[in-house]
Order: sequence, then C-alpha cells, then structure tokens
Amino acid sequence: MAASSSLPHHVPTALTLLFILVSATTTNGSIGVNYGTVADDLPPPGEVARFLLQSTVINRVRIFDPNPELIQAFAHTGIQLTVTVPNDQIPRLANLSFAQQWIKSYIQPYFPATNLVRILVGNEVLSTGNRLLIGTLVPAMQTLHAALAGASLDRRIQISTPHSLGILSASTPPSAGKFHGGYDVHILKPLLGFLRSTNSPFMINPYPFFGCSEETLDYALFRPNLGFLDPNTRIRYTNMLDAQLDAVFSAMKSLGFGDLEIVIAETGWPSKGEPSQIGAGQENAAQYNRNLMRHVNSGDGTPLMPNRTFETYIFSLFNEDLKPGPTCERNFGLFGPDLTPAYDVGILRPTTNGDSFAGGARRRRGKEGGGKVVCGERRGGCGLATEEY
Repeated sequence: MAASSSLPHHVPTALTLLFILVSATTTNGSIGVNYGTVADDLPPPGEVARFLLQSTVINRVRIFDPNPELIQAFAHTGIQLTVTVPNDQIPRLANLSFAQQWIKSYIQPYFPATNLVRILVGNEVLSTGNRLLIGTLVPAMQTLHAALAGASLDRRIQISTPHSLGILSASTPPSAGKFHGGYDVHILKPLLGFLRSTNSPFMINPYPFFGCSEETLDYALFRPNLGFLDPNTRIRYTNMLDAQLDAVFSAMKSLGFGDLEIVIAETGWPSKGEPSQIGAGQENAAQYNRNLMRHVNSGDGTPLMPNRTFETYIFSLFNEDLKPGPTCERNFGLFGPDLTPAYDVGILRPTTNGDSFAGGARRRRGKEGGGKVVCGERRGGCGLATEEY
C-alpha cells in the first residue's frame, strides 16, 4: 500500500518526524514491533530481518511462534527478539523435562547469535477462560525459568506473559483499577511475585481503538480534547492509553506490586475496518502510531507513573491476510508485503532509501517467487477499555 497523502496540514514534516523518532528510539531503544505471519504473501524472514536492520529504527521484534526460520533470520542483526510460546503448549511446559527440551530445541541452538531477550508464555491466557491453561500458566513460567537456569541463561533471557485489559474488573477511574477477583490471589499474585523475583516486566496489550467512540476518538488518538477527570486523584487524563496503563498500575499496586515495570506488548490501530467501526483508516492509524511513539519515548510517563519511558511493541509489522474475524484484524500492518509503508509514521531511517530496498525486494521476489510463511496463532482478544467522559 502507498503511504497516505491525506494527513492533516498541522502534522510535522516527514523529515522532522524522522529526526524526532530516530533520536528518541536510539536513545531509549524502546520501540518494537509484533511480527505476525498469518498470511500467504509475506517476504522471506531473512529479507524482513535485513530490512528492519538496514532501513528502520525498530530494534525489538516479537514473534508469535518459536519458528526456527524466523529465529535464525535475526542472527547477527543485534535486534532484540522475543519469542512467544503458543497457548496450547503451556500445560506441557509445566513438566521440567519438556521445558528443558523446549529450551534445547528453540533457544540454545540460536543464542547468542540471535539476540533472544525474552520468552512469553502464551498470549492473553487469563482472558481465554480455559481452566487448564490458566491453572498451568504460572507453573509453566516457573518451570521454563528453571530450564533456563539449568542452561545458565536465566540472567540473559526474561520470562513473562501478555494480558488483555480483560483482566481488569474495573478501569474507570484509573486510580480505581482492579483485577478480577478470581485472578487476584490464586493467579496474579503468584505471577507478579514470579516477575519480581526474576526481574521481569508485567506485559499488557492496550488497544484504545477498541475502546473509543465518536465522542472519545480524539482522546484515543492523543489529539487535543477535554480529557477525563479522575475524581479520586483530581488528575485530568488527556489520552486513553495513559488511563489504561494507570488502571493496570493501580490494580498491581493494590496487590503490593506497584514497583514492577510495565511493558506494552501490543498496541496499534487498523488502517482499514468495517464501516461500523469508529476511527479505522490510514490517517488515524498513522496519527495513533506516530503519537504513540512520541509519547512512550518522551519520558513523561503517565500521571501515576511519571518520568519514565515504556518499552512498546506496535501491532503489527505486516497486514495478515489469512486472519479470521472482522476486516480490522487483517489490517494492522505498518508495511505491505513488498516492504513499502502502509502509511508514514517516520520509522524509516533518514539515511536509508527504504523505497530502494523495497524495490529490490520486489524484483527479487518477482524472479525467485514469494516467501510464504504461515505460523503462529492469531492475536487474541483485543482487550477492553471503559474510559468515559
């Protein structure tokens, strides 16, 4: 897809954006991308890794499956790679011998050539409602950590698991954020304790797109708006992401874990959606992701977590044409399969001609054929947002 040419006139020039984003990203190194592969038109993984390394400021990538071809593709790039264990493998990982074999199969052959930094055990497991998965989540994380320790990798590779906002029973106002009661003692407290003991982050998938309405679209997109006043703290929130993150922080703090780092494992905005979906489109997708990157790298933090940056993974690198569900699920990509931007958010390096790289990629695939890679599970639930004015 070509980059949108219909951005508002008040948006800074592309050169200015590039300068801002390169400076912020190289300083904090906090912007990553989710590399989903539920598609039949994607370039080969090696080409994707070279493109990210040579042509973009992205230096963190998350994949949704321990696919050896994907892991190997990032060898010697220096890009920090996070690997996700599919949900259906979680019960087996609670067995130490299986966890040890998993590490031997998917981690040790590629480390340290591939800069593997984190393993995510499942995706939005608590929101599945599956008792077996939920009951074995923390044991699987503990056992996998023990397997890492046995391979002397426990201080090099973190273990965590991402959650949707559906784990909250209350998120409005942010200061009253609370986890669902059934998760508090039996699941989340041991999980948070594990994360603290292993110096690993709590990971969350906030999607303001799925929580906005016509009245709150500006609030979701970081655009000027009247904001939302938290009656408990008297703090006025000017964007939905901060409110969502602070609701999660309040829930963690209520259990005694307000000191843990929070990482945004997924967030994004679709460039296309159903006619009934508010805000879907290229212009809003460009604005959300551009403003998101500026905000999380600004050092401002949130009202309840001031003066910090947030490691953030944008969903997603590519549109994924084989995903089920509504149109938006297939249109979160930053790039098309020919490696050209779906829209401009300023992540191409100013010293690199991204069009030239993409053109070369198109020519190579025209001669050699496409690189079909279909793996991983579809992204789970998108989370909930209940912020109201």
